[in-house]
Amino acid sequence: MTTRSQYREELRNLEQATLGALDLIVRQVERVTEALEQQDVELGTFVMADDDRVDGRYLDVNQGVLSLFALQAPVAGDLRLVASLLHVAKHFERMGDQCVNIAKLIPLTGNDPPRRAEVLTPILRMGALARDEVVQCRQALELRDVDLALDIVRRDQELNELNREVFRLAIELGDDIDTREWLMTMTMVARAFERIGDNAVDIGEQVAFVVEGLYPEFGDRAARLARRRPVGPAVPPAGGDPAPDDGAGEPT
Repeated sequence: MTTRSQYREELRNLEQATLGALDLIVRQVERVTEALEQQDVELGTFVMADDDRVDGRYLDVNQGVLSLFALQAPVAGDLRLVASLLHVAKHFERMGDQCVNIAKLIPLTGNDPPRRAEVLTPILRMGALARDEVVQCRQALELRDVDLALDIVRRDQELNELNREVFRLAIELGDDIDTREWLMTMTMVARAFERIGDNAVDIGEQVAFVVEGLYPEFGDRAARLARRRPVGPAVPPAGGDPAPDDGAGEPT
């Protein structure tokens, strides 16, 4: 009983570490969006420095997953959860890297760049959407809410449209070399926000896998609308009462 209790505590702590890492990403997206809006190079350096915390959390989760695999041999629903947390760690580490990429671009445009409101406005909207997607994928994981995870796709569609709009404007605008340079830099910023959204969608797919035992591609409309039969027991949030385990192995 002591060993089993310790195992569940380790699993709970591992999930909490993952959720905490997503909280860090929310803060990183907020700060880098503010730095971009204010042309605040110093705030951007704080974003870059805090990426060490994100990387450290990635290593903690990665090592914790490997330890559970080696020492506890999780099966059924627990196996799905542990495997998914490993994937989620990869995605939040990539989100952190995208925030750093944006922060590094801010000083390249100079102290007083020729900013265009019709481009900056959709980019700041992209930052807000990316932030909301990270919040939503975190909530979906914590609550085991597949519908909430699927709804991330709706937000991500707007993010993708704005990314295309920024690219279109960058081609059309720019009467001088300085403005064109700023516009090209903004296309890279938009792309980084778009990638943060893509990683949030991927985390949503992991939520569906944990709950249902299937791994749908959320971008496939047929997969989103199809009635899917769960494979094995649904997984409650870590720390809750575990579902009965019939001992049968399940695909991961």
